[in-house]
Amino acid sequence: MTQTPPPGSHSLKRVMGPGLLLLFIIGDILGTGVYALMGAVAGEVGGAAWLPFVVAFTVALITACSYLELVTKYPEAAGAALYVDKAFGRHALTFLVGFAVMCSGITSASAASRAFAANLVTGFGLDGGNLLVLVIAAGFMLLVMAVNLRGVGESVKANVVLTLIELSGLLLVIVLSMFFILGGQADFSRVVAFETPADKNVFLAISAATSLAFFAMVGFEDSVNMAEETKDPIRTFPRMMFTALGVTGLIYVLVSICAVAVVPVGRLAGSETPLVTVVRTATPDFPIAGLMPFISMFAVANSALINMMMASRLLYGMGRRGVLPPVLASVHPVRRTPQAAIVFTTVLAVGLVVLLSLDPESPVVALLGGTTSLLLLAVFAAVNVSVLVLRQDRMEVAHFDAGRVLPVLGTVTCLYLVLPWSSGRPAGQYEIAGALLALGVALWLVTRLATRPRHRI
Repeated sequence: MTQTPPPGSHSLKRVMGPGLLLLFIIGDILGTGVYALMGAVAGEVGGAAWLPFVVAFTVALITACSYLELVTKYPEAAGAALYVDKAFGRHALTFLVGFAVMCSGITSASAASRAFAANLVTGFGLDGGNLLVLVIAAGFMLLVMAVNLRGVGESVKANVVLTLIELSGLLLVIVLSMFFILGGQADFSRVVAFETPADKNVFLAISAATSLAFFAMVGFEDSVNMAEETKDPIRTFPRMMFTALGVTGLIYVLVSICAVAVVPVGRLAGSETPLVTVVRTATPDFPIAGLMPFISMFAVANSALINMMMASRLLYGMGRRGVLPPVLASVHPVRRTPQAAIVFTTVLAVGLVVLLSLDPESPVVALLGGTTSLLLLAVFAAVNVSVLVLRQDRMEVAHFDAGRVLPVLGTVTCLYLVLPWSSGRPAGQYEIAGALLALGVALWLVTRLATRPRHRI
């Protein structure tokens, strides 16, 4: 695999300083997961909904240390695909890991687009059924593509605005819930009460809930794909990633405690807009409560934007290294954005939304969210192993050191949450992930055949 960019390519522009990178990571972690799946997490463990978020935060923090060591050693685009390629040098494995990460970004963005459309329809009281939601979701993805093509500077600036909106929504949930709690109307006994499904014990229920909650913690890994567009990435990444994980982890725990204390678990688990339910329960006559559907809409929009940015930059990096066709490394000569990769990922995202929306009864957001965490946990296990393998690659420059215990612990915990008999995942998530990976294998074979040297007989 070549390390040289294809002729006529352009380098990416370094536009992200510490502040923008911090907001990028926070904005990517916050969003669809907590806004849409809080009720589903509570449905698995009852009032102790905060515990799966704590476990998911711990797993994410351990794996983030491995990512930090690798991104400070190799500050280039492509992220996990680059690390696995350097560690094992296997074309098939590199392609499969890269494709899995790309699919995780696309499934996450597709879930966000569907949630965006549903919130918009609910907020405006529109009556168009599943077809209207589908049309709005597809149109929204095209809008995200336009912003992405415009440039990373514009995309990150849009991310700043959307991050502040989604952060304000979560703070609104906490503040209004506190008024409800201080008024003596909350039931804190629910916060420590486990209510598990009949077919699961407490341990399996926590594992299943953690698998869902992990979707709310992913996003930190997206930032390493922006390494070539970050100023001084070796010094900037560790400080900003730890800060972002700490801020989001604290917010998640507070929101989950407030949600369960304000709303009974059964009602919370049955709501498609759980945080809207919390706000309306805490302050039913407060006018600002009516804004929550729109705040939720912008929050999930931010998730879609950042995940599509990640997926396109990942394909761009893979194209540069010959893992995928070099056309995917095409950069717009004026805007300096990976134009071919952006279009390709958008087509896949729209196709996925359309396919899963054909069944109006399908829990699209939950299925795509669970599939996203499933794919990423498998990739995280590979990244943790890569850290240990690449210790033999000595670097002259200083870089972050994750130690030896954390990568091993990260590998074990990630693999545990992937296995069906330990995580309690529904079969639909494995079916979607399997279909996407099968597509990846088919594309890899086509790429190999297309690039294989031809000899005359």
